[in-house]
This record gives sequence, structure tokens and C-alpha cells, in this order.
Amino acid sequence: MKETEKMQMVDLLPGERLDDLQLSGYYIIQDPARFCFGVDAVMLTDFARVKPGEQVLDLGTGTGVIPILLSAKTKGKHFTGLEIQPESADMARRSAAYNHLEEKVEIVTGDIKEAADRFGTASFDVITANPPYMLNEHGLKNAADAKTIARHEILCTLDDILRESAKLLKESRGRFYMIHKPFRLVEILTKMCQYKIEPKRIQFVHPHIHKEPTMVLIEGLKGGKSRVTVEPPIVMYTLSDKVRPPKA
Repeated sequence: MKETEKMQMVDLLPGERLDDLQLSGYYIIQDPARFCFGVDAVMLTDFARVKPGEQVLDLGTGTGVIPILLSAKTKGKHFTGLEIQPESADMARRSAAYNHLEEKVEIVTGDIKEAADRFGTASFDVITANPPYMLNEHGLKNAADAKTIARHEILCTLDDILRESAKLLKESRGRFYMIHKPFRLVEILTKMCQYKIEPKRIQFVHPHIHKEPTMVLIEGLKGGKSRVTVEPPIVMYTLSDKVRPPKA
């Protein structure tokens, strides 16, 4: 089916578009004026380990790309996305419906700070988070803008995410997965230990092998013992990528 025919089959609002996820025939509705997912969300779904039959929660799901991708990449039983912005949550629900995932992917509109009260303690086997990277004072211009909310800790903080995750994860085997910026790694690991989510795996993402990492992937285990593995880094581009002639 042609792209134009697919777009005619979905109810797109002004400014929205239908993007091919290049996986299992799935598509996602996005609005470039608000916020579109990036490679960090894709990397997180590759890094996260979801076992057959597990229940997964994605905190701050945006337009739902992480639960949709995880539903294709893993054999988890059910995936929930929690999103505070109604417009983004609505796009995520329509994307799940378009991909016929209504029984497997649920999108909930709500506040991360109230997640444990909403879902109940020890409700999930796995939690994923691709949170705002920047502290709220870093370059803040318009606090109500959707892109600003996605990038800055305006509506939730790292502390909120880890506090609620500690409550929501099942004891002993609940796992937490997050992608963030390396400059906040000490803070992240300290707070994870504070909330008894023991860091177990760390993987740095470099744009080039000779450049500093720009992202870090982290796995934590609820109530785990103190032992962390640093995995081989991900290098996004090689030298040949820079010198390769452009396609015609």
C-alpha cells in the first residue's frame, strides 16, 4: 500500500504526519511542531530486556514510540505508556489503534509524580524512561512549549522518575532502563542507589570513536546487589561515513 493511501486511512489532525517505523509494518503519528522521537528512543528499546509475559511501563511516553517498538521487538505481555501532555497521549493512542495494538499497548494520560498511586505498587516487571535531559534552568525559554517540556525538567525531575519507579517495580526482579546524558551520570547513579535501584549495566553512545559519548544507557535492578557491568560502547558513525560521497 502506498504512503498516501495509508495516510488517508488514519485521522490526522492539522500539522500531523504518519511516519514509517521500519519495523513490523508499524507506523507512528507525529507532529514536528511539537516533538518527534529520535535515535535515543530506538537505542533504549534495543538496550531494554523484556522477557516473555512481562508487564512494561514507559514513563513520559510522548507519542508512544517506545511501547510500540518494544511490542514488536520483545515478547512482553502488555505495554503501558504514561504521558502528561494530552495532545501527545492522543497521538500515541491513535498510533496504537492504527497498528491494531489496542489490546497490547495502552496509553494513559497522567502525571509521573502520581504514577504509583495510579497503577499501584509493584505493578510492573520493567520500566523504561527517555526523560528530559536538561535541568529546568538550562536555556529555558517557553515553559509551556511541548518541545521544551520534552527536553527540560519542567513537569518532572530525575528524582520523580526514580522515586516512582522504585515503588512501581516488582521486588527483586523489577528492572529499570533509561537513556540520558553522560554529564549527569554521577547524579543518576547516586539517586538510583538512594532508591534501591541498583545499577547493573552501563553503555556509552559515541558519535565517533574519537569523540566523547553523547548518551548513556543504564539498566537498574530493584533491590539488586552491588555489581555493575560497563558494556562495549556504541559508535554511531565511522570515519567512512564522513567521506562517503552523497547519494545521487
